[in-house]
Amino acid sequence: MIAYLDGELVDLQPGQAVIATGGVGYEVRLPLSAHPHLAGRQRVALWIHTHVREDQLALFGFPSRSERDTFRALISVSGVGPRMALALLSGLSPEELAVAIESEQWRRLAAVPGIGKRTAERLIVELKGKLMPTATAGGVSLREDAVSALVNLGYALRVAEEVVAEILRATPEVELGELLRRALQSLTR
Repeated sequence: MIAYLDGELVDLQPGQAVIATGGVGYEVRLPLSAHPHLAGRQRVALWIHTHVREDQLALFGFPSRSERDTFRALISVSGVGPRMALALLSGLSPEELAVAIESEQWRRLAAVPGIGKRTAERLIVELKGKLMPTATAGGVSLREDAVSALVNLGYALRVAEEVVAEILRATPEVELGELLRRALQSLTR
């Protein structure tokens, strides 16, 4: 099973990439949110989920391990396949998905194209308690820490949430200090 690919980016299209490593070009399907991470790079590294069916072998790639793990959790839900899981990760970050599931926001999940009310409710029932947001030392998520800091600085909750979500979508592995710096730069423009 292929778990990680590091190689030359040969081709990049929305939703897929070709990565050459060891003389072999691997076609990898991606969430749309991965495109900005890969655009303009010659060499890339992706966490891979190898999906095997009777008639197909497909590779799904993600810039962060948390995205891959979230993808795996999503496809474990009855009725959710790789295409639907990619759509969810294209529309929501792993942290946003975890928050939506934990707070039972089925409408937020159903807002993703291809996800209906029943599927959203099934995701909540089957994944509640399994997709915890990325934790910091205090047990609070990175997203929550950043939003709280911005609100304490006087920014509106909704504005702070939107800016933090946008930054986490672009760079999911960012540390709190860098996240706050980027958020403040974005808010002061």
